Amino acid sequence: MGYTPRLKEEYKSRVINALTDEFGYKNVMQVPKLKSIIVSRGVGNAVADKKLIEYSVEELSNITGQRAVPTISKKDVASFKLRKGMPIGAKVTLRGERMYEFLDRLITSALPRVRDFGGIKATGFDGRGNYSLGITEQIIFPEIDIDKVKKIEGMNITFVTSADTDKEAKSLLTELGLPFKKN
Repeated sequence: MGYTPRLKEEYKSRVINALTDEFGYKNVMQVPKLKSIIVSRGVGNAVADKKLIEYSVEELSNITGQRAVPTISKKDVASFKLRKGMPIGAKVTLRGERMYEFLDRLITSALPRVRDFGGIKATGFDGRGNYSLGITEQIIFPEIDIDKVKKIEGMNITFVTSADTDKEAKSLLTELGLPFKKN
């Protein structure tokens, strides 16, 4: 057959059974699953320097393995010297195989490289089963060459799940391997 990411296999073989035991689902289709991962970055200084958007798009593309797109401002903000239609950030939406590959790289190689890492906070849930995580430095990803980095910037990673509650979403993400802090 074809190549299947490690976490996708693990989801099918182990995670579905673990979540069914924990929450008592009657049908396999009730088990929450990871729909997409959105990696985004706002570039505040892009108003003054347009090249920063290109660097951001290139970095996000290298990190995720999928082409990033610039995000555009929706309205004018005079105090920031911002006009409607100006590029102000970059984002990538990952689904399917690339999503599982990125999650695997995030868990196994990127998060352990964070200095004094004790787990990620469990406070980033939105009440609808989605989780957002902020990363302060892009250099934790092995795909980034430190010598070529212009400026150290962070990014937001949002995990969109089909879970109805935060508790189900946290159980799903914990089973997939995200290292949440112990309270």
